[in-house]
Amino acid sequence: MRTHDVKEILIEKDTIAQRVDELVDDIAASTGSTNLVVIGILKGSFMFLADLMRSFHRHGVHPRIDFLTLSSYGSGTTSSGQVAIIHDIREDIEGADILLVDDILDTGRTLVFTKKLLLDRAAKSVRTCVLLDKKAHRSVEFEADYAGFAIDDHFVVGYGLDYDNLYRELPHIAKVNFR
Repeated sequence: MRTHDVKEILIEKDTIAQRVDELVDDIAASTGSTNLVVIGILKGSFMFLADLMRSFHRHGVHPRIDFLTLSSYGSGTTSSGQVAIIHDIREDIEGADILLVDDILDTGRTLVFTKKLLLDRAAKSVRTCVLLDKKAHRSVEFEADYAGFAIDDHFVVGYGLDYDNLYRELPHIAKVNFR
């Protein structure tokens, strides 16, 4: 692991909480589905997804939930360009409206791959929700339906995001400064 620090906070926890509530307001206003399945891409989305799920009750939205574990980074700081399924979903999604939740939209490959996968499995629709949108590294044409925050080209951790499986527990988003 490279020498680094994570002292610079980019997005405070209270700002994240407020934005999560706003995202749920937008999602609830645009979905009338009685067959909504929220699928989180692990590991990075788990905190974001949990907070989204807790906020759905305010709107009487009662989605089913599942998780998909994918890998494209390994232990590095840049995407390998290949997306691999490590753990697949178990929910029946045929005819379901899917809300696909991820921590960060970076190259776009993971969400393009996953959206196609779910549509190929007969999902009625697939909309995407990301906490962070980093356009600097986009290598495929893709925009999330719902995005929490646009960020500059930094490697970030916290609120579920990691560097070599560390710092997921931070309640905020922090920049990793490599030395």
